[in-house]
Amino acid sequence: MKAVSINSVRDAQIIELPMPICRGNYALIQILAAPMCTEVSEWINGMPTTVLGHEAAGEIVEAPAFSRFRKGDRVVVMPQNGCGSCDLCLAGEHIRCQSQRDPLKETGSLTGRATFAQYCIQQDWLLFPVPQDIPVIHASMACCGLGPTFNAVRQMNVMPGDWLLISGLGAVGLGGVINGVLNGARVIGLETNPWRANLAMKLGAEAVIDPKSPTALEEVLSLTDGRGADKAIEASSASMAPAFLLETTRINGQITTVGWGGPVNAGDVLRRGITLRGAWHWNHLRDGGAMRSTLRRAADLLDTFITHTFALTDVEEAWALQESAQCGKVVLLPWDDA
Repeated sequence: MKAVSINSVRDAQIIELPMPICRGNYALIQILAAPMCTEVSEWINGMPTTVLGHEAAGEIVEAPAFSRFRKGDRVVVMPQNGCGSCDLCLAGEHIRCQSQRDPLKETGSLTGRATFAQYCIQQDWLLFPVPQDIPVIHASMACCGLGPTFNAVRQMNVMPGDWLLISGLGAVGLGGVINGVLNGARVIGLETNPWRANLAMKLGAEAVIDPKSPTALEEVLSLTDGRGADKAIEASSASMAPAFLLETTRINGQITTVGWGGPVNAGDVLRRGITLRGAWHWNHLRDGGAMRSTLRRAADLLDTFITHTFALTDVEEAWALQESAQCGKVVLLPWDDA
């Protein structure tokens, strides 16, 4: 099969690798859409690897005999490899499992962990079924595109009329705009990049403010009648973001972080009575029906959100575009020009 390999700084190529082997409760998936995410940093830094990508949607090629899936079924491949038996996994929180499995060791396969490839393997229970009425490329947004902020708006019970403040309008934050708009929220974005600010407005944000502007705090308070946002999502991973959100979210409001920035001042959380949460992924066992509904309702918005698609052979062009930050979500199509 074809897969992406990074050799050195900004140097990648398409290589041929052995087909993955699936045994036990692992299924073999033909990848039809592989969204691009943080792997761009590995290309920029020249980290040699063939294990690239953590998001995918595609079709079952081979499934375990006991599986609910059959050949040809369409699925989203969940990230990580939870054990499937601990309390966290049984509750649908496999992303936080402390006993992650090694699919290559368990199957004897040399490949199958990467999604910047034509095939991968994953445990049967970590596959999310996709009905025929949802396009595969839309379904692929169920991972990092929509997933973390889908969880965030559900945790905070974002409702019509809520002011939702989103810090960082990269691909994850832009997905937050979609989730907020679908829940009837009035979305304010915080973003320094004009291109992405413009895309957020196309997706339904009411305003986008430059958080580095000396008037940023006053602008947020002015929009929200002096109270601050009802709820906020931190998706920028910027060091200044948590402190700014603590000042621009109303007293007794809620903040959910889907980014990895910091620090957070516990005294400010206490002073303002803020409920602070983390949302790394979403619960596909509990909230699968709601995610499918979101994908259907968001169809037109997803066509705007997914700004570019590339063949696997054009991965370096795709990474260069990501580095320029002149894009929304970018998706690799492993069988284009195959």
